[in-house]
Amino acid sequence: MISRFSFPTRIVFGSGALGELGTEARQLGIKRPLLVTDPGVVACGLADQILDEACRAGLVTSLFAGVDPNPVEKNVEEGLDAYQEANCDSVIGLGGGSPLDVAKAIRLMVTHRFPLEQYDDQMDGAARIHGNLPPMVAIATTAGTGSEVGRSMVIILKSTDRKTVIFSPHLMPNVALADPQLTLGMPPKITAGTGLDALTHNVEAYLSQGYQPICDAIAFQGAKLAVGNLPRAVHDGRDLEARSNMLMAAMMGAVAFQKGLGAVHSLAHPLSSMANLHHGTTNGILLPHVLEFNRPAAEERMRDLAVAMELSDSRASVPEAAAALIARLSALLPEVGIATTLGELGVTRDMIPRLARKAMEDACHQSNPRPCTEADMVGLYEKAL
Repeated sequence: MISRFSFPTRIVFGSGALGELGTEARQLGIKRPLLVTDPGVVACGLADQILDEACRAGLVTSLFAGVDPNPVEKNVEEGLDAYQEANCDSVIGLGGGSPLDVAKAIRLMVTHRFPLEQYDDQMDGAARIHGNLPPMVAIATTAGTGSEVGRSMVIILKSTDRKTVIFSPHLMPNVALADPQLTLGMPPKITAGTGLDALTHNVEAYLSQGYQPICDAIAFQGAKLAVGNLPRAVHDGRDLEARSNMLMAAMMGAVAFQKGLGAVHSLAHPLSSMANLHHGTTNGILLPHVLEFNRPAAEERMRDLAVAMELSDSRASVPEAAAALIARLSALLPEVGIATTLGELGVTRDMIPRLARKAMEDACHQSNPRPCTEADMVGLYEKAL
């Protein structure tokens, strides 16, 4: 069996990394970037901070802040219009996963043709993506998706009303400026929801099918960082060490999940497109239930994670260690102020059949350690309700 590994992302990491924007822009030949973000990032003043830094670097920067919390194809179309009207030559993505993914999509469509669905990863869309893309700088303000180092983006498409993964190594930003100081102002609920996303990425990547020992090692350490630092980051938003560790855990999760994800993400994606729920929050609620479902196929690996997280020692039995992992991830939700059931977020039983159908259309469950049927998806939604 042939396996392919690729880890070329350039990362500038640490407090003050934002100050390297000018240097990185010059190296990439950037002069007229489009800053892509969302209204929340603008409202909290972070967009102005980036615009000021870009101005000091001599960049003529245009602003596009029309990104929805769960990005849709219209965001990409309007962003492309803004790019072309301002005669931009590059993209700076600023924010959480949604602005960063839309920035990637705008960048793609500068040199590629619509419709976006032709690039769907489930339809071998990567084969249609070439490397002739304008430069991109990614600046994360949350520690969640790790999209700043990822080679994929997720957009809700008009044609299917489904969260669609578009994947290609060409989509990776040229550089990620990972400055934990930009995450210090995140409110506790956003810190918790995005952090649960990072944790889920690492856990699902480690448990997913496939031979990727490099990704396994990264996911293993990323999961340990996330579970150990998320409560600290939520309870003291100025804890720079915890914020730094969470930002690293998020990037590690995004690197690791090129190996694959699992049923948690297939279940969570329709909850964004159908119920407009926060992706990381629903990941956190669903994760313990999916782990219990996966126990027959992944108990040994679950034991590895429990030992790494110091929830169990090497003398414990495999079932005991797996149970300790599930118990800890269940207890984490109230500890960080997140709902423990989907019902608390407004999901109702009559929504489940359609949600389950959409979950089966999502490709992430194909690498789940235990095969899933539509009936399994129904059962998992019901348990999480």
